[in-house]
Amino acid sequence: MKKLKRSARLVELTQYLTSRPHTLIPLTTFADRYGAAKSSISEDLTIIKEVFEEDGTGELLTLAGAAGGVKYIPKLAKEKAFSFMEEICGQLGQPDRLLPGNYIYMSDLLGQPAILNEVGKIFASAFADTPIDVIMTVETKGIPLAHATGTQLNLPVVLVRRDHQMTEGSAVSINYVSGSHKSLHTMTLSRRALKEKSRVLIIDDFMKAGGTIQGMVDLLGEFNATVAGVGVLLESGSVDTDDRLWADYVSLAKVTDIDPKNKKITVQPGNYFENDPN
Repeated sequence: MKKLKRSARLVELTQYLTSRPHTLIPLTTFADRYGAAKSSISEDLTIIKEVFEEDGTGELLTLAGAAGGVKYIPKLAKEKAFSFMEEICGQLGQPDRLLPGNYIYMSDLLGQPAILNEVGKIFASAFADTPIDVIMTVETKGIPLAHATGTQLNLPVVLVRRDHQMTEGSAVSINYVSGSHKSLHTMTLSRRALKEKSRVLIIDDFMKAGGTIQGMVDLLGEFNATVAGVGVLLESGSVDTDDRLWADYVSLAKVTDIDPKNKKITVQPGNYFENDPN
C-alpha cells in the first residue's frame, strides 16, 4: 500500500494505465494499491480521462458493476497523426533513399523506437474498435511495425516466414504469386503459432500490388482464421486500384511518384487520412 499525495498518485495512476493498454483494471486494484477510497480514485480517473481526451492521446473507458473497472485505449488524434506522417513522408522523399529498381530505403526509420511507437499508436487508433485476437506480419521489415502495434493493442504477434525453420515445428506452407513481379514465392506458418478461427490484423511495411498480403490471407484460410484488418506503412501509387490483389487496407503513407532520372521521390500521407484529418 502506498500513501501518496494526490499529485503523485495521479502521475503513478497515469503510468500504470498507459503501461497496460486494453486491460480492464478493477477500481479495487487502485484503492488497495494507494489506500484510498474508490470515490477518490474515481475522481483521479476523471481528471486523467479529461487530459487524455484534450491531448488526443487516448481514451479511458469505465465499466460499471461488480466486474467493471477502467481500461486505457491508446489513440492518436487524426490531426496529430497527420502531422507526424507528413514529417515521415518528408524523410521518405529524400533523394538519397532511392535504390536501384525504384525501391525506397526505409530500414533506418524502422529501427527508431520513437517512430515505431507513433506508428504503432496510429495503427492502434485505426483498429481500436475492431475485434482482434492476434497481429500477423511476414519477415523481416514488418516485424518491428507489428510489435509496435501489438504493444499498443496489447496483442500477441505471429510471424510468417519465407522459409520453414526446424525450430518452429510442423508448419503450413503455401505458394503465392507476387502481384508486382508475377513471380512465385513461398510462405510458411507454424501450426502452433495461430489458433483456429482467430481474428487477425495483418501489418506490413510496404504494399505494391498486394501479393504478399493476399498470400497471408490465403495462409489464414488454412487455419480457418479471418482477416480483421490490414495495415501498411507505405503503399505504392503506381498500381491501379483494379489491379490490386487486396483492396481493403489502411495505409499511412503513399508513394505517388518516382523520378529516377532526377532522383525525386514524392510521398504523401496514405488513405487513412483521405477523409478530414481532423
